[in-house]
Amino acid sequence: MVMASFVQAQAPAPAAAPRGKSGLLQGVIKLEQQITLSSGKPLVEKPYELEAGKYYRLTIVADGSAELALTGSDFFRNVWINEIVIKGIEVRPLGVDSIEFDEEGEAVISFVTIRPGTFTLRIPKTTSEAQQVVFNIK
Repeated sequence: MVMASFVQAQAPAPAAAPRGKSGLLQGVIKLEQQITLSSGKPLVEKPYELEAGKYYRLTIVADGSAELALTGSDFFRNVWINEIVIKGIEVRPLGVDSIEFDEEGEAVISFVTIRPGTFTLRIPKTTSEAQQVVFNIK
């Protein structure tokens, strides 16, 4: 009986997959309409129409004409905030109630919509519809 010996060539180990964002975080939707905080001017032109379960990036810009804030616990409690970026500093909060600008600047909020509904951000102590931002989440 003849025994043959076989040598198996070892295949090179597969290259490690590049690490990066996965799942929801890889498909961020940048909202084209930014919120502009300017004394006496509307915050946005129209309501935002969003989908539950999607990942969005929203820019808020203040022109420094007045010290202005946006508050909206109904909005902030119905989204998961990944981060808020201010002057290159990334903040990963457990919760947010408001954002206030004492001077000119920009904040970028990255968030995932959790629950369908209509939610608002508004300048505190104002009643005008122009001083609020409406998010319709379907």
